[in-house]
Amino acid sequence: MTYVMLFLAGALLCNCIPHLAAGLRGEPFPTPFAKPRGRGKSPPLVNFAWGSANLFGGVALAAWRLPTVDCRIGAAVAALGWLAIGVHLALHFGAVRAKNG
Repeated sequence: MTYVMLFLAGALLCNCIPHLAAGLRGEPFPTPFAKPRGRGKSPPLVNFAWGSANLFGGVALAAWRLPTVDCRIGAAVAALGWLAIGVHLALHFGAVRAKNG
């Protein structure tokens, strides 16, 4: 279960970046709260809040679970979570942007 939590921590930390960046630049960006989910755009404040929640959640999970395992293996599992969500989001948002022009 610890490795699942670290994988999730990596995914949350990767996911915080586009939302925080969009929110801090004052740009709308898709979130799970938009209509349609993950395709419609949410306002900058929602993105900032969602990015912050992802950041705090990822840091909390990593800080809670990383000390309980071999640090190298735990970091590798978190990196796999980061890469998995990063590839998925790049493909998803690339398709959304291509469809929206």
